[in-house]
Amino acid sequence: MSELERTLLRRLRDRDERAFRELIENHRDRVFNITYRMLGNRAEAEDVAQEVFITVFKTIESFREESKFSTWLYRVTVNHCKNRIKYLARRHDRDRDELDETNQATNGAVNGAPVRAAQPDKALASAQMEKLLQEAIAALDDDQRAVVILRDVEDLSIEEICEITGLPDGTVKSRLHRARLVLRKKMQRHVE
Repeated sequence: MSELERTLLRRLRDRDERAFRELIENHRDRVFNITYRMLGNRAEAEDVAQEVFITVFKTIESFREESKFSTWLYRVTVNHCKNRIKYLARRHDRDRDELDETNQATNGAVNGAPVRAAQPDKALASAQMEKLLQEAIAALDDDQRAVVILRDVEDLSIEEICEITGLPDGTVKSRLHRARLVLRKKMQRHVE
């Protein structure tokens, strides 16, 4: 852990509001990305992301510094998402929003890559593919969805995913493999 991160943690434990703003600034994009991919609904993802940061601020004393801070933060994020999914399932409110191109994290971009106005057909095809992929990810069970998002979207290592989920290496790899097979089947149906 870097000295900057230790200083930030110390300030968070002292309830420094500027440190809280720094925490949000440094991690909001990744936390939101995980929540959005897990929940598939922008409004729910924004709510859960806010809850994650509030929880982290309130429970920062429970972080024992045995792992990277980001690993702990992502564990809190995944757990909040799973809890929200269960809550929504109980309320029969599992409708998924379509991906809204105007609400992408980077204006006029799909997955962070700028869309060229000179190729609107490719931009449309890319947006449609992204929508299909998001729907396929949303259809996975919660555990498979979490490992796919953490590995293939957030590009975390298997070891980091094990720390975040608390699962053994073999279980993470197995869930990832099964989830990828399901995604491949669903995507092939639409490509062929």
